[in-house]
Amino acid sequence: MTGQPGRTGRGGSQASAGDLLELVRSGRAITRGALQQATGLSRATVGQRLDRLFRAGWLREGAGGPVDSPLGGRPSITLEFDDSHAVVLAADLDTRHARAAVLSLTGEILAEHSGTLVIEDGPEVVLGELGHWFAELLEKAGHRADEVCGIGLAVPGPVDSETGRVVQPPIMPGWDGYDIRGRLSRAFTEHTGAAAVPVLVDNDANLMAYGEQRTGHPGCSAFVLIKVSTGIGAGVVVDGSIFRGVDGGAGDIGHIRVGAEALCRCGSYGCLAAVASGGAVARRLAEAGVPAASGSDVRDLLASGHPEAAALAREAGRRVGDVLATVVTLLNPGVLMIAGDLAGTPFLTGVRELLYQRALPRSTAHLDVVTSRLGERAGLVGAGALVVEHLYAPERVEQRLTALGV
Repeated sequence: MTGQPGRTGRGGSQASAGDLLELVRSGRAITRGALQQATGLSRATVGQRLDRLFRAGWLREGAGGPVDSPLGGRPSITLEFDDSHAVVLAADLDTRHARAAVLSLTGEILAEHSGTLVIEDGPEVVLGELGHWFAELLEKAGHRADEVCGIGLAVPGPVDSETGRVVQPPIMPGWDGYDIRGRLSRAFTEHTGAAAVPVLVDNDANLMAYGEQRTGHPGCSAFVLIKVSTGIGAGVVVDGSIFRGVDGGAGDIGHIRVGAEALCRCGSYGCLAAVASGGAVARRLAEAGVPAASGSDVRDLLASGHPEAAALAREAGRRVGDVLATVVTLLNPGVLMIAGDLAGTPFLTGVRELLYQRALPRSTAHLDVVTSRLGERAGLVGAGALVVEHLYAPERVEQRLTALGV
């Protein structure tokens, strides 16, 4: 119920320390007085709950805010989330390449590394190497391993968010059903000597969408990102949360059938990814005598202005745009973002040609079609944000404060 003392409206439960932290982090209430107003709690109760957050090192006092009373008086002391008490580790896996980073709790990248990691080498090898990268990155960033509060991982396949395991991933042989969380947690401990920390795993397009929406389009209530690299996937963020479907399969548009005869890596014929992904464009370039083996090779050719690569990228964009007309009609997003190896002018031009031709004007009237702002860092930022939002959710805050003894 709303309007009752001590109630927040969150399921009718009395506002906890975790609820107060959420109000401060979101900027909805950043003074003691504002917290009292928002929750209906007494001044003493607010003070007691804030004290737990201060003792944990999660809150700090900022500068004086505006005077609460129209009669004047001392300015209110503002409250801030203290992002210096911990750091997050994040990694983003592609088929032959990976990036890893140390991030602050507010998403700033403190140290970063990228290099070759071949997904086909299997989870034991790849996740073990990530543990080594993490240890080196922490040293580079000047942070201790015991300051890490969690790890986020983006993978190029569908993920069951409840278990953190990939489910029948077309381009991740040997990973189906594997305990990614457990292995990466062990790798972190093996290489740093620190205690195990929570590991969260999600699809790369999901986390790219999450990172981009939070940093560049926080007011967009329906946000869609299309990643076109070796494969094609979509990430959807609705009302600030990732939309995953019932078991993590939402957004897998690369396997929508488009009537072509090309064989896809999933074993079916005619998938969108088989004719319009970076891998598909690379294959057609190679057949024409142009050295290209992957989406990243196509990206390099596009950057150098290669005319045949540009023509094929535009054709791929038209195929994807045809499918996106249905996506846009179904979801009615405010932002449609194109990301990945092919996210350049030729591909975007092709997308727009077919999208605006096939979609109803009503569906595109308030639609912005844009390219990535965070670029190759989008997955890292999204993975870091996923960890932070998980660990500092109100119900989890209570559990963690109790474990800390505060």
